[in-house]
Amino acid sequence: MSEAIWITFAFFLGLLVKAFGLPPLIGYLAAGFLLSGLAGFTPLVVEGTDALAHIAHLGVLLLLFTVGLKLKLKSVVSPEVIGGSLIHFGITCLVFTPGIHFLAGLDWKTSLLLAIALSFSSTVLAAKVLETKRELRAFHGRVAIGILIMQDLVALVVMSVAAGKTPSQWALLVFGLPLLRPLLYRLLDASGHDELLVLLGLLLALVIGGLGFEAVGLSSELGALIFGAMLANHPRAQELSKSLWSVKEIFLVGFFLQIGIGGLPDGNGLLFALVAALVLPLKGILFFFLLLLFRLRARSSFLTSLSLTNYSEFGLIVASVALPQWLVPLAIAVALSFIFSAPLNRLAHPLYERLAHRLAPLESKRRHPDEQPVSLGGTRVLVMGMGRTGTAAYDRLAEEEPDLMGLDSDPAKAEKHAAEGRNVVFADAEDTTFWEGLYMPKLEGVILAMNDIEGKLIAARMLRKKGFSGYVVAHTGYADEAEKIREAGADEAFLTMSETGVALASHLADRRSPLTGEVPADGYPVQ
Repeated sequence: MSEAIWITFAFFLGLLVKAFGLPPLIGYLAAGFLLSGLAGFTPLVVEGTDALAHIAHLGVLLLLFTVGLKLKLKSVVSPEVIGGSLIHFGITCLVFTPGIHFLAGLDWKTSLLLAIALSFSSTVLAAKVLETKRELRAFHGRVAIGILIMQDLVALVVMSVAAGKTPSQWALLVFGLPLLRPLLYRLLDASGHDELLVLLGLLLALVIGGLGFEAVGLSSELGALIFGAMLANHPRAQELSKSLWSVKEIFLVGFFLQIGIGGLPDGNGLLFALVAALVLPLKGILFFFLLLLFRLRARSSFLTSLSLTNYSEFGLIVASVALPQWLVPLAIAVALSFIFSAPLNRLAHPLYERLAHRLAPLESKRRHPDEQPVSLGGTRVLVMGMGRTGTAAYDRLAEEEPDLMGLDSDPAKAEKHAAEGRNVVFADAEDTTFWEGLYMPKLEGVILAMNDIEGKLIAARMLRKKGFSGYVVAHTGYADEAEKIREAGADEAFLTMSETGVALASHLADRRSPLTGEVPADGYPVQ
């Protein structure tokens, strides 16, 4: 019965919060607090909290496993990621620790652990925001995810130290785990695409990684992360991560419910949460200037720092191990940071356009290698966005157009296309700095094939603003978006599914005999 009450409250409060454009997990926290308040009227709402605690722990393990699946060395081994994350962590701890100690009157150890918990940014919120805007693979998205992974690793070290567990002699077997990678790859290949894939993820994260590491005296969280990281370079790692996404999110609902059911904080705890929310902008400002020091452009630094201007659910996980008495105040601080961060991230690009004239002069004269400006030279036709649609358009045009170029905001994708013989270079169409220095003397036509609507609108507007009078065409999935793209300056915007249907019909029509209407013998049988 208590499970039914938990689910009902979590769903409706999550739905209510989502209606205001905020992350549903704020609603789950609120549901927990409300259930805690109702506990005096009916014991049903708090029955079975041991089961809820177990569900919450499973959610944490799955979260760490999916973080491990993204843990590729290339994503973290760069100066801006390693330097930016560690320097920010160090400065935050140096500033917050004495501040908490003297203002809150806490001992130095507690002050340091609270400062560490507040130094992390939310992997869940940032990943969701970047994924929604199709920016996970953009340069600023990759930098943000890299920094978040570094923070997650730091959090894991802190949790392991705080737990104070003594490993057994069998823990040395962990060093032999890389030998299992070929076997894990074979299991992943053999699991197919359905429920076996999900079960494999649960087996590795919860059983072998979680219980297995606990059995030898190591952290179950560490085990989940390591087994995820062992599969990170497999071609299907992203598919496995997506298959576990919903399961992980459901279990994490239990984590936030459990925090709320723990009860509301006292006055000092609420004051702590409010002060933490007030100093949150300093976190983003510090990230912005650190990234500028690593030669990122003002735009990339701004978008990355905005993604990281929040407190983290990992801070709550650290607190659940090291500072359980501070878990609820920290949870309120995290919820307030999400309320602040979520709307700002939705307005990130228009906000930067307004502030660009103030922020751009702050950037370094020397450019980051991934942010070098692009010259179109003698290009006559430009394809912006080299995903499946853009690549198909490029290959079709390459048959008759020698002066052809493709642009993509993912450097790895641009390098892959270049290795395959296509004239594709890195450039972010949403970067106003790119457009300011763009010279396109011979350009005649542009195809807008980016994934997100915002990129197409910005590109269409900037092309017309620079005086381009050639043909601009785009594709989109929705009629209202097509109208917006035309209003922004495109000559035409076609609906993707409609054009696919037309193309399929054309292929069939081309195979039919124009004289008899018969299908050729090597084609489809005549009915």
